[in-house]
Amino acid sequence: MDSGPKLHEFRRKLLRWFDENARDLPWRRSRDPYAIWVSEIMLQQTRVAAVLEHYTRFMERFPKLHNLAAAKEQEVLAYWSGLGYYRRARLLHKAAQFVAREMGGSLPQTATELRALPGVGEYTCAAIASIGFGEAVACVDGNVERVVRRLRGWNEASGTQAMVRAAAARLLDENRPGDFNQAMMELGATVCVPRLPQCLVCPVRETCATRGEHAAAERKAMRSKEAAYAFLRRASRARAMEVLLEHRPASASLMPGMWELPAIDASHAVEENKVLTLRHSITDTNYYVTVHELNAKQQKGLPKRRAKREWFAVRELDTVPVTGLTRKVLKRLRAWPGFEAQ
Repeated sequence: MDSGPKLHEFRRKLLRWFDENARDLPWRRSRDPYAIWVSEIMLQQTRVAAVLEHYTRFMERFPKLHNLAAAKEQEVLAYWSGLGYYRRARLLHKAAQFVAREMGGSLPQTATELRALPGVGEYTCAAIASIGFGEAVACVDGNVERVVRRLRGWNEASGTQAMVRAAAARLLDENRPGDFNQAMMELGATVCVPRLPQCLVCPVRETCATRGEHAAAERKAMRSKEAAYAFLRRASRARAMEVLLEHRPASASLMPGMWELPAIDASHAVEENKVLTLRHSITDTNYYVTVHELNAKQQKGLPKRRAKREWFAVRELDTVPVTGLTRKVLKRLRAWPGFEAQ
């Protein structure tokens, strides 16, 4: 299938399927390389559903590269809040500033040049270059790798990463590289899924050597940890609700500089004060969280820390760089903009 009529037919069938079945995603409505760049950074290690919740709001605030470059980091993090992996937002911001300062505000147009930007890896540069600029370069993310392995009949032991990338490059339709790359990713995300692939509706099943699941390494088991937080609220002089948050130090290994609810010792928390329990996943760890509401007198009993604590008006919290867990908790407790009046 590497050349000739079979390869031509493979490309034709896949692109026709994509034209008819592609999901209507906001970043697919634009060929603006900046918008594509933002979406690709957001989609790294993040579900499409989660990105949909944040992408439109982020782009409304930072519609052009120069808007992002001119913003303060804390504001960028506030609009990223809830997506996690905040290092991505910081690198995106730094890269935008570099492009604005050193490149006249215009993104490089080739994968090779894009690769030099902070936070832009091999896959991301290929996605921006092919979708935004029409460069004939193949994108290989987890979905595309799975499709290629199944097409070729390779398990994770028989096909190296280099072989997968080379095969993806040979399959690429150079006349529609951006659409073809998105079609391969779409196929892996919606049809050629990790478990129970939908082979009967696959547009290229005749050329697939596997037609089903391929042997893959077992996923690493998630770790479990317990965590507890204090929830304190008060009415300001203007009778607006405020909540107390704690600042994570810049030296923190995880989410430095973000705001969160004050952490407390779960073993010392009073059961009667518990107002919420939930599970929250970060990378390879499931956190089993309890939240305990404390009053003003109990505030004095919070653990002594060097971290700064500050009261924030609930109506302004969507402009504060809070952690994804804090955002989730405050929404559940109706202490988030738009929720407190419901």
